[in-house]
Amino acid sequence: MIVPGDELGDEDRKLVILARGALARSGSASGAAVRDADGRTYAGARVDTATLALTALQVAVATALSSGATGFEAAVLIGGTTDDPGIDTLREISTDTNVFVTDTAGRLIAGEGSR
Repeated sequence: MIVPGDELGDEDRKLVILARGALARSGSASGAAVRDADGRTYAGARVDTATLALTALQVAVATALSSGATGFEAAVLIGGTTDDPGIDTLREISTDTNVFVTDTAGRLIAGEGSR
Protein backbone atom coordinates (compact mmCIF):
# COMPACT_ATOMS: atom_id res chain seq x y z
CA MET A 1 0.00 0.00 0.00
CA ILE A 2 1.30 3.42 -0.87
CA VAL A 3 0.27 6.14 1.54
CA PRO A 4 -0.63 9.73 0.62
CA GLY A 5 2.46 11.90 0.32
CA ASP A 6 4.68 9.24 -1.25
CA GLU A 7 6.34 10.39 -4.44
CA LEU A 8 5.48 8.88 -7.78
CA GLY A 9 8.27 7.44 -9.90
CA ASP A 10 9.21 8.98 -13.25
CA GLU A 11 7.16 6.52 -15.31
CA ASP A 12 4.10 7.09 -13.12
CA ARG A 13 4.51 10.88 -13.38
CA LYS A 14 4.31 10.43 -17.16
CA LEU A 15 0.92 8.80 -16.62
CA VAL A 16 -0.16 11.87 -14.63
CA ILE A 17 0.77 14.08 -17.59
CA LEU A 18 -1.20 11.88 -19.99
CA ALA A 19 -4.22 11.83 -17.67
CA ARG A 20 -4.08 15.63 -17.33
CA GLY A 21 -4.06 15.90 -21.13
CA ALA A 22 -7.19 13.75 -21.41
CA LEU A 23 -8.81 15.83 -18.68
CA ALA A 24 -8.00 19.10 -20.45
CA ARG A 25 -9.11 17.94 -23.90
CA SER A 26 -12.45 16.67 -22.66
CA GLY A 27 -13.32 19.31 -20.10
CA SER A 28 -14.28 16.38 -17.88
CA ALA A 29 -14.02 16.20 -14.10
CA SER A 30 -11.65 13.24 -14.28
CA GLY A 31 -8.90 11.81 -16.44
CA ALA A 32 -6.91 8.59 -16.34
CA ALA A 33 -3.96 6.88 -17.96
CA VAL A 34 -2.71 3.30 -17.85
CA ARG A 35 0.55 1.60 -18.79
CA ASP A 36 0.23 -1.92 -20.13
CA ALA A 37 2.61 -4.82 -19.55
CA ASP A 38 4.54 -3.87 -22.71
CA GLY A 39 5.04 -0.26 -21.58
CA ARG A 40 2.46 1.25 -23.94
CA THR A 41 0.28 4.00 -22.51
CA TYR A 42 -3.37 4.88 -22.99
CA ALA A 43 -5.41 7.79 -21.64
CA GLY A 44 -9.09 8.49 -21.26
CA ALA A 45 -11.64 10.90 -19.84
CA ARG A 46 -15.06 10.36 -18.33
CA VAL A 47 -17.87 9.66 -20.81
CA ASP A 48 -21.36 10.55 -19.65
CA THR A 49 -24.22 10.58 -22.14
CA ALA A 50 -27.86 9.64 -21.93
CA THR A 51 -27.06 6.06 -22.95
CA LEU A 52 -23.46 5.50 -21.82
CA ALA A 53 -21.54 6.28 -18.63
CA LEU A 54 -17.90 5.27 -18.19
CA THR A 55 -15.33 6.54 -15.73
CA ALA A 56 -12.07 7.91 -17.08
CA LEU A 57 -10.26 4.80 -15.87
CA GLN A 58 -12.78 2.52 -17.57
CA VAL A 59 -12.22 4.41 -20.85
CA ALA A 60 -8.42 4.12 -20.55
CA VAL A 61 -8.63 0.41 -19.70
CA ALA A 62 -11.10 -0.31 -22.52
CA THR A 63 -8.88 1.55 -24.99
CA ALA A 64 -5.87 -0.50 -23.90
CA LEU A 65 -7.74 -3.80 -24.04
CA SER A 66 -9.18 -3.02 -27.48
CA SER A 67 -5.61 -2.29 -28.64
CA GLY A 68 -4.40 -5.70 -27.54
CA ALA A 69 -3.13 -5.10 -24.00
CA THR A 70 -3.01 -8.31 -22.00
CA GLY A 71 -1.79 -6.93 -18.68
CA PHE A 72 -1.18 -3.68 -16.81
CA GLU A 73 1.72 -2.25 -14.81
CA ALA A 74 0.20 0.97 -13.49
CA ALA A 75 -2.73 3.36 -13.64
CA VAL A 76 -3.22 6.98 -12.61
CA LEU A 77 -6.62 8.49 -11.94
CA ILE A 78 -7.06 12.24 -11.55
CA GLY A 79 -10.29 13.53 -10.02
CA GLY A 80 -11.54 10.08 -9.11
CA THR A 81 -11.75 7.84 -6.07
CA THR A 82 -10.37 4.52 -4.91
CA ASP A 83 -13.76 2.88 -5.48
CA ASP A 84 -13.69 3.56 -9.23
CA PRO A 85 -15.09 0.48 -11.03
CA GLY A 86 -12.18 0.62 -13.48
CA ILE A 87 -9.91 -0.56 -10.66
CA ASP A 88 -11.87 -3.81 -10.49
CA THR A 89 -11.29 -4.33 -14.21
CA LEU A 90 -7.56 -3.68 -13.79
CA ARG A 91 -7.42 -6.20 -10.93
CA GLU A 92 -9.29 -8.75 -13.05
CA ILE A 93 -6.58 -8.54 -15.72
CA SER A 94 -3.49 -7.91 -13.54
CA THR A 95 -3.82 -8.41 -9.80
CA ASP A 96 -0.60 -6.53 -9.00
CA THR A 97 -1.25 -3.32 -10.97
CA ASN A 98 -0.18 -0.15 -9.16
CA VAL A 99 -3.12 2.26 -8.97
CA PHE A 100 -2.60 5.90 -7.99
CA VAL A 101 -5.24 8.57 -7.39
CA THR A 102 -3.89 12.12 -7.61
CA ASP A 103 -5.13 15.67 -7.56
CA THR A 104 -4.77 17.78 -10.71
CA ALA A 105 -1.30 18.92 -9.60
CA GLY A 106 -0.14 15.30 -9.54
CA ARG A 107 0.03 15.04 -5.74
CA LEU A 108 -0.76 11.54 -4.56
CA ILE A 109 -4.06 11.21 -2.70
CA ALA A 110 -4.19 7.41 -2.55
CA GLY A 111 -2.38 4.50 -4.07
CA GLU A 112 -2.09 0.77 -3.87
CA GLY A 113 -0.09 -2.01 -5.38
CA SER A 114 3.50 -3.09 -5.32
CA ARG A 115 6.38 -0.75 -6.11
